[in-house]
This record gives sequence, structure tokens and C-alpha cells, in this order.
Amino acid sequence: MQELLQSLLVGVSLLLIAEGVLPFLAPNVWREIMVKAIASSDLNLRILGAVSMFLGLMLLLLTRS
Repeated sequence: MQELLQSLLVGVSLLLIAEGVLPFLAPNVWREIMVKAIASSDLNLRILGAVSMFLGLMLLLLTRS
């Protein structure tokens, strides 16, 4: 159980680091991307989310085998 919790915390930590890179390095670009995301339709955002989850799952499966 402790290994599972540790792996989950490592994953969340890496996610937070990855999410913070663009706003830290290029806040203006990040802001423009957020404005475009807000203006996007729900369908487009759902498709982007589904593709992102699929790619993350595939990468996880590739690295865990």
C-alpha cells in the first residue's frame, strides 16, 4: 500500500512540475493559451482531454512494461 501511495505522489509531483513549466518560462504564452481554451467549445476541450488521457495511458503502459 505504501508503494502505491508513493507512486501516486511521484506522479502528482511530476504533473505539477510539468504544469508549472510553461507559466514559469513564458507567462504571456500561457495566458494566450488559456484565453483560447476558454473560448473553445466543450466538445473541443473534451476531445483534447481524451487524447491527453489516452497518450498518458499509453506512455504509462510503455514505461511500466
